[in-house]
Amino acid sequence: MLNFNEIKTGKVIKLNSDPFVIIKTDHHNMGRGGAVLKVKCRNLINGNVLERTFQGSEKAEEAETETKKANYLYKDKEFAYFMDNESFDQFSLELDSIGEQEKFLKDETDVDVLYFENKPVSISLPVKMNFKVISAPPGVKGNSAGNVNKTVEIETGATISVPMFINDGDEIKINTETGEYVERA
Repeated sequence: MLNFNEIKTGKVIKLNSDPFVIIKTDHHNMGRGGAVLKVKCRNLINGNVLERTFQGSEKAEEAETETKKANYLYKDKEFAYFMDNESFDQFSLELDSIGEQEKFLKDETDVDVLYFENKPVSISLPVKMNFKVISAPPGVKGNSAGNVNKTVEIETGATISVPMFINDGDEIKINTETGEYVERA
């Protein structure tokens, strides 16, 4: 069980027998009254977002999870397919449960897979990954005062805002958590 002060962003708790990852916490101290913790959390199985309030004496049950390495293979319209790096078992996850990370899934990428009750429920990509730019409009001369960006398409089909000097065929590093350009690779 997690005490009131141990409920933090990134922790996985169990609510209504489902695993929820805490996205945001907001701590309020009510003067004479006790402290209150407002939590926004996302269901790892179906992706629903829930808001919950914990009183000062309440505890949250920590979900028993396990993280394993897996290799991304491919995706279709509904699922992404992976292979466990140790047992070589193949499994799939719904694209809805992967969320925004889907646009950064690249063949042969190793990901961290979160297991709940021996079933894979979500993945975590490496924080920074390299991608090849496949389509970049040319930079317009005279349009370079200050930080001017343009939108390019990377090999996975995602569009990213990058500096004007990035061209077709360049390798760039992207932060997969924020979806932002970091640097040339």
